[in-house]
Amino acid sequence: MAPHGDGSGAAEEAAAGGAEKRPVSTIVILIAMQTEALPFPKGVPWVRYHGTYKDLNINLIWPGKDPSSGVDSVGTISASLVTYAYASIQALQPDLIINAGTAGGFKAKGASISDVFLASEVAFHDRRIPIPVFDLYGVGLRPAFSTPNLVKELNLKVGKMSTGDSLDMSQQDEATIFANDATLKDMEGAAVAYVADILKVPAIFVKAVTDIVDGDKPTAEEFLQNLAAVTAALDQTVCQVVEFINGKCLSDL
Repeated sequence: MAPHGDGSGAAEEAAAGGAEKRPVSTIVILIAMQTEALPFPKGVPWVRYHGTYKDLNINLIWPGKDPSSGVDSVGTISASLVTYAYASIQALQPDLIINAGTAGGFKAKGASISDVFLASEVAFHDRRIPIPVFDLYGVGLRPAFSTPNLVKELNLKVGKMSTGDSLDMSQQDEATIFANDATLKDMEGAAVAYVADILKVPAIFVKAVTDIVDGDKPTAEEFLQNLAAVTAALDQTVCQVVEFINGKCLSDL
């Protein structure tokens, strides 16, 4: 994903190159659950916390509570909406999006509870369209913005991530997740990547493992059991990521 811009061709490439060489000044951090973390625009439950840290303008965005059920607005629809609202040209014009949150992990791929990963690429596993080319659109494979220096500095694990709107995993989902070669399974990442790609804003995905998808415990039970402790590990890592980004250009990440 390239830095954002509304031009095309050589002009857009030149703008992208310039953006990568200037220090990052504005970031948007997207979370799905209040446990992981001023309504805007009017009438929606979204919440924005914002402030400055050293040379960074930081915006922490939470989709808020679903008005009907009162639970956190998790999943791809809310993630897409808030990403567009806050990353679009009309709003904050961030230099970088950070999708921070929890995920299931596969022990067969080396994931353990409380591990924090940077996703290398993201895709969907529940958009099944068995028609040529539409099948590729459904999977929606997109690379995350490459940050080799960040990975090295924080000693983060790296793996592919697959996104769907269900906490459990059906047999059909499992087959696609396997085809996606995923280490992580979440409910927002690929939706954030889709919007970020449209807007040409680079995005990274910081995910902490709450449950082992290919383990013995029921997913919901293990998720709730580990959520508080894993969120603490996630918060610490996100703070380290922000500290590392401060004062650096995108090309230095």
